[in-house]
Amino acid sequence: MASDLDFSPPEVPEPTFLENLLRYGLFLGAIFQLICVLAIIVPIPKSHEADAEPSEPRSAEVTRKPKATLPSANKRPKKETKKKR
Repeated sequence: MASDLDFSPPEVPEPTFLENLLRYGLFLGAIFQLICVLAIIVPIPKSHEADAEPSEPRSAEVTRKPKATLPSANKRPKKETKKKR
């Protein structure tokens, strides 16, 4: 009765090239996502060059005049038609 039981591991076929490609592609995608999430969470200190000249862009923003909104050329006025009875 003990000789009837087979405890050998089941035969698993070798993974194909496409299965390996998918497997490692998923690993690379997961690593890329972790890097992206860490880039959002971990603050990166700005360099001294960027801190030296922040006043120039701000003054340019203050001197800018707000532009009046012009109606776009694509929009046509609605045509008023009489209701037919």
